[in-house]
Amino acid sequence: QVHLVESGGGLVQTGGSLRLSCAASGSTFSYYTMGWFRQAPGKEREFVAFINWSGRSTYATDSVKGRFTISRDNAKNTLYLQMNSLKPEDTANYYCAARSGGGSLSSEAYNYWGQGTQVTVSS
Repeated sequence: QVHLVESGGGLVQTGGSLRLSCAASGSTFSYYTMGWFRQAPGKEREFVAFINWSGRSTYATDSVKGRFTISRDNAKNTLYLQMNSLKPEDTANYYCAARSGGGSLSSEAYNYWGQGTQVTVSS
């Protein structure tokens, strides 16, 4: 079992940047494929990006490609999401998640979740 804690959210203006972190504990971090999801008020949770155990394979949803970068540091048991050129529509609670096995765009495929960190982009 792995315990996940997100940090790094906050309020930023349109065009600004934030880096989210997700600290993992309780199990071997490098065993897991990691993902970022987000949920805006009144909307369903949506996939943002995933990264495989080694960090050599990543995938991001079209709306964030070229702006967001997912990465991981297995030595530090930490997952990151670098977010640049932020837009108001990126406003949401961002969650990191872990799963055994390959990458997936479905939130149901992930077994472990953090509590979320709020990102608010002002126009």
